[in-house]
Amino acid sequence: MSGLFIKKRPEGPGNKRRGQVKDGAIKKKKKVVNLREEIESDSDTEVAPTRRKKDNEEEELEETAQEKKLRLAKEYLQQLQEQEEERLEDEGEDVVAHRLQENVLEQRGRLQRPLAKELLPPETGEIRLLRGHQGPITCLVITPDDKHVFSGSKDCSIIKWSISDGKKVHKIPGGRKGCEDRHIGHTAHILCIALSSDGKYLASGDRNKLIFIWNAETCQHLHKFQGHRDAVSALSFQKGTYQLFSASHDRSIKVWNVAENSYIETLFGHQDCITGLDSLSRERCVTAGGRDGTVRVWKIVEETQLVFSGHDGSIDCIRLINEEHMVTGADDGSLALWNVSKKRPLARMKCAHGSHGEAGLEQPYWVSAVAAALNSDVIASGSHDGNVRIWQCAEGFRGLQPLCTIPLVGFVNSLQFSSSADFLVAGVGQEHRLGRWWRLKPAKNGLYIVPFKRKQPLTEGS
Repeated sequence: MSGLFIKKRPEGPGNKRRGQVKDGAIKKKKKVVNLREEIESDSDTEVAPTRRKKDNEEEELEETAQEKKLRLAKEYLQQLQEQEEERLEDEGEDVVAHRLQENVLEQRGRLQRPLAKELLPPETGEIRLLRGHQGPITCLVITPDDKHVFSGSKDCSIIKWSISDGKKVHKIPGGRKGCEDRHIGHTAHILCIALSSDGKYLASGDRNKLIFIWNAETCQHLHKFQGHRDAVSALSFQKGTYQLFSASHDRSIKVWNVAENSYIETLFGHQDCITGLDSLSRERCVTAGGRDGTVRVWKIVEETQLVFSGHDGSIDCIRLINEEHMVTGADDGSLALWNVSKKRPLARMKCAHGSHGEAGLEQPYWVSAVAAALNSDVIASGSHDGNVRIWQCAEGFRGLQPLCTIPLVGFVNSLQFSSSADFLVAGVGQEHRLGRWWRLKPAKNGLYIVPFKRKQPLTEGS
């Protein structure tokens, strides 16, 4: 009976399950082994960076304190250099924009740099006197690089001076009257001198109606222009060209091409001896007409002239401040500022150098020379009152204010600022350049070099 109710285990399935369990265990073991291998391999790869870190740490430990300071200093300097380059780039853009704006204003003739507020009055002890001429200095011109100055005199000679040491570099000797055929150079009073803007050609004019052209570097004679019927009183090169303007007591202006040794044309209009002439970049010139009481602007291309009046006496000197403004001086003692598009002065200073004579019979000191620091608000004037006066032009050139006086005894016959306005050169003589009305015996015939100093800009900490 018992045998009927007790079931026997089937051998097949049970055995199978055991076999499967065994196989599963084996597979699990394999998996564990594989995981171990993977973990070991991962751990091996992690060992490398830790070793590198240890190597780096060892290298850092090997760096001495001095080397570390040097490395940090180099890094700091590199940062400073990068910051400075960025700042310079910004400043460079500002400087370029400022220069472009100045170039536009200069071309339009409206540039007026505020130079007056920077200039300090020159110290008398720093003024130098260069002597070498036997007669009064009548004219002078400074080279474009501000290294040399040429002077002409009533002794018929021209001297090239070094500005730095005051020594003579060259001398073109004058000749005596009657030896014109044998002498290469002037044999009569030299009244005017001019230099091309590149410093290549020097031109000089005299009472013998002649214009001589020289090599400015070697002072070698190159050519002679003839054509005026009276004394050549003023010369000027058009800036950037070899076109030369000459004015004469014959009341005419002539135009020459120095590079080609050629005459171009003659301009007429003044009713008296022309005493002064000036020009800049534009193809035109300005002239002072002496006792005809007019200032004229000559437009060469248009073949026209503009006539201005405003002085009460003979207008003896003229100088352009920029392309649109000029300054003149007259024997009525007045200074005048002009715009080339307005026929009356923008400003006028009467008795600019004072007056002399007995009470009730006072006469103003003649203004015998004027100069302008180009494209600025500073001008200078000279007379025979014993002083060169420096003036500030008001905004828009509508007024004149005195800045300082420079004591110089004698007739101031010529004045010119250096291109940088760092110094002023005055040509002084015992006599006026155009005549012998007076003779000041205490005066010394020579060139005075007057240096200027600039005010130091205020720093942030001051």
